[in-house]
Amino acid sequence: MKKVRLIAALLLLLFVSGASAQSQAVFSGHIENKEYGVYIFMDFYHSAVKVPGQEIFGEVAGYLGQTDDSRKWIVVEAEVATPKQALLTMVNDYGSEDLTATLTLEDDGSYTLRQEEGSALKIVRNRKWVKLPKKLSLHRPAR
Repeated sequence: MKKVRLIAALLLLLFVSGASAQSQAVFSGHIENKEYGVYIFMDFYHSAVKVPGQEIFGEVAGYLGQTDDSRKWIVVEAEVATPKQALLTMVNDYGSEDLTATLTLEDDGSYTLRQEEGSALKIVRNRKWVKLPKKLSLHRPAR
């Protein structure tokens, strides 16, 4: 009987630690939107991301970049409000524009970046500034 309780307790501990590790990974890693050619590298739990070529910023919570331009939107503050939603404060790499946004993990495994207040997220396409939609869907890249 003691062995059964011990095994049950170990299985419960394993299940709880596995669930905890999975929720930790929600706002850590790389997500992308291929239509707009943008991506987000993030670690909202430890703020341990360095922006390539812009290490002067030190370690930050993350950044939004694009595949064919070096400009970045830096996540200077990230608060994981719920297991599926983070509140973000972002600034462009010049420091001239900022905004607040939410990043939400959807039930289908995709993410939705929703611009709430402040400047519009803009990227460069064909040497022209283009505003990203207020609501942008991102996905983890296929392995």
